[in-house]
Amino acid sequence: MHSHQQTAGSESTYDIIFAGGGASACITAGRLAEADPSLKILIVESGPHVKGMEDCVQPARYFSNFAQVKETFTFHIGRSSPSLLGRSPIVPTGHAVGVMVYTRGAASDYDDWETEYGNKGWGSKYLIPLLKKAETHQPNTLNSTHGSSGPLKVSFAPDLVNVGENFLEVAAAFDQERTITDDTNTFTSCDQYGRVQRYIDLKTGRRSDTAHHYIYNQEGNKNLAILDRHKVTRVVLEDGRAVGVEYFNESKGTESPLLIARASRLVVVSAGAFGSPAILERSGIGGEAVLNKAGIDLVVDLPGVGENYMDHNVIFLPFVATEDADTMDQIFRGSTEEIKDYETQWLKDGSGLLSHNGLDAVVRMRPSKEELAEISPEFDYRWQSYFAKADHHDKPVILMAPLAAYCGVNPEVPRGKYYSIGYYLGYPSSVGSVHVTSKDAKTPLDFHPGFLDDPSDLVSLRWGYKKARELGRRLKYYAGDLVVGHPIFKENSNARTIQPASPVNVSAPIIVYSKEDDAAIDEYHRRNGAFPVILRPPGTRYEKLTSYVLYASVDTRVTDWHMCLLEYDDSDTPYT
Repeated sequence: MHSHQQTAGSESTYDIIFAGGGASACITAGRLAEADPSLKILIVESGPHVKGMEDCVQPARYFSNFAQVKETFTFHIGRSSPSLLGRSPIVPTGHAVGVMVYTRGAASDYDDWETEYGNKGWGSKYLIPLLKKAETHQPNTLNSTHGSSGPLKVSFAPDLVNVGENFLEVAAAFDQERTITDDTNTFTSCDQYGRVQRYIDLKTGRRSDTAHHYIYNQEGNKNLAILDRHKVTRVVLEDGRAVGVEYFNESKGTESPLLIARASRLVVVSAGAFGSPAILERSGIGGEAVLNKAGIDLVVDLPGVGENYMDHNVIFLPFVATEDADTMDQIFRGSTEEIKDYETQWLKDGSGLLSHNGLDAVVRMRPSKEELAEISPEFDYRWQSYFAKADHHDKPVILMAPLAAYCGVNPEVPRGKYYSIGYYLGYPSSVGSVHVTSKDAKTPLDFHPGFLDDPSDLVSLRWGYKKARELGRRLKYYAGDLVVGHPIFKENSNARTIQPASPVNVSAPIIVYSKEDDAAIDEYHRRNGAFPVILRPPGTRYEKLTSYVLYASVDTRVTDWHMCLLEYDDSDTPYT
């Protein structure tokens, strides 16, 4: 493996070029290089190298990637949206800096790709063996749906953080609609609470990511070249064939010349949900109206490019924890000196809280008959047309998990111990779009996120809030609601937030919400429910980063290449 070098006016030639170096590119390029070391492969990636970077390899440091702006992210500012109360979402995208939660798609997700969308060979019977091939479960596999000899290590935390352990105890006693399982990732699991695995090596305590396990482990291969901090502007097309890429050095600013690298066999566009459609459109592949507006000559009229942008809507509902709770707060919000002891332990043997991500449990929820009535009529059509289909019973409406920390960056929240109950939409109805506005790759994209445009998403999140709050306030480590992180209810409301407070008995009645309370919850989600993005009020600048988005690569159809989608983080929904 080496760094590609090129001067203005010269052209280099490779067998295969990857435009973008995320998870899919790393896996595909790495496997090709291993299978045939004589192949000359170039990966052009806009982000920096992450080899050995402590914010990458030390698991608990992932929060520091979210809490401050770093070059491991690219920022995309969306249009202001009435669905988000007139604010503009700012979506940071990045790879190898995520939360490391092992969350695989439903089997029907892959089957839909094959049967509904006509992608032969993309069904679950073809893709599940590839997912298994990519992973090794430690210390051993739970069942035949998991892998035992792949590069990526998957493990449970050696010791449960007590918040996660108590969450499962409360869920078993409180939620009579659902059961407990020892495996929540079988491709069919729904309505079962259980421990959740992480992409963390049980033996070393290090993050297990695609860059380190498919690319950086091939340093002896001189035909595998990595070009970091460089951005692809377009695919070079000659006589209708992709023959290379045009790119520039982002680290040199506006003076960087445009360079060309040629591919004798294949060009793979693997730059994510933002980068891939932008590269295609700047190459003349896209909708005619979009390209005409951007001043780009049309080569292939493909109006679906940049359409149907989709993302999960996530909330982490915060609670104040008692002092005997095991939490990640000191690592997430502590100084270098405060983290020193944790790092010493991790450097010694890969153990301790620094080897943890703070997430120990999860449930994939589908509403019961009674719960469906709560979100009727807004959710009726979405349920009947999608979730209730005979072959879609493995698709959850909401995924929920406890996090042993406060994961926001609100300066009003004092240092202390907290936990959060996270919930997000598995299959949001709302979609948006991502398009270029110019030939210039430095020009911001026209990004319409579409978050919460469909009312069915809003009522689903409302159901998620109520379920998360009932579970959260029953944990024995509950010391009250973190009021600034909850909806604003009226003082005389039965739903008003309380701090300090004591745990509620498992058998206690659930909170009854009025229509006014529901409206407050909906407003809360419009203000906060596009997480993992930053929401910028009109006329303001963003200061802090709260989270990130990981996107799958898109089948560009520039060539006949079909790239196997092998996500390793918590984003299994494909960009289409």
